[in-house]
Amino acid sequence: MYDIKADQKLVSINEEMPLEAASLIKPFLALAYLHEAEAGRKPYNNEVRGRMERMLQESDNAAADWVLRRLGGPKAVQSFLKREYGGIFRNTSIVEYIPSNGRTYKNKASARDYSRFLYALWNGGFPGSAELKRLMNLPNPDRLYTSAPGVPAGTAVYDKTGTTSHLCGNMGILVSRRADGESFPYIIVGVIQKERAARSYSSWMRSRGDIIRRVSEMAYEEIAGRYRFADFGAGSAASGAAGGDKEPAEGLEGG
Repeated sequence: MYDIKADQKLVSINEEMPLEAASLIKPFLALAYLHEAEAGRKPYNNEVRGRMERMLQESDNAAADWVLRRLGGPKAVQSFLKREYGGIFRNTSIVEYIPSNGRTYKNKASARDYSRFLYALWNGGFPGSAELKRLMNLPNPDRLYTSAPGVPAGTAVYDKTGTTSHLCGNMGILVSRRADGESFPYIIVGVIQKERAARSYSSWMRSRGDIIRRVSEMAYEEIAGRYRFADFGAGSAASGAAGGDKEPAEGLEGG
């Protein structure tokens, strides 16, 4: 968890450990493509925009592979990230396309890499940052806000989930607004990985997703306490449970 307002890390556990990335890698692909588009080397037309939206909002694996192919494949994207943003992607390794069954286990990144990426994104550190923020802000069932009653309604979310039978994760920026109108952005990265595949994919996804939701609620409590939200009025009492108790509608792994 990182408080962007205070520019301060609040807590970390195993943040430098490379873990399976699943679909958490998809914003990195979007960054690579937008960088090339801003440089005039790739088009950014309606077709590309639609693919990017499906990749990030719907976690469409075919759209992700489409973007990967147009960037020259996993090896080319890995080389690009290390060359252009090596200070951010220190523990990231992109080595495979996402298989048709969604079982992507070889691409890796660390919680610290996600945090550095999100920090740079929020501060406009990338070509195309505004468009990438828009893409990551598109509404979707996540694990930081959706079905997390302790996170108030109206909290803005810029995020990406990732799920396989080995991994359940969510990384994102939440922006809470105090009753006086001041906003407080903070980063949460939650990644849970197991060595062996879960026997029940849906049960694994729900139970570990609920752990991440509880951590998100705890993070909001910390931000609200640090910035004395109660002193400025209670604000909205509605919960951040938009979308009921749904998880991402993933028929295959890798969402």
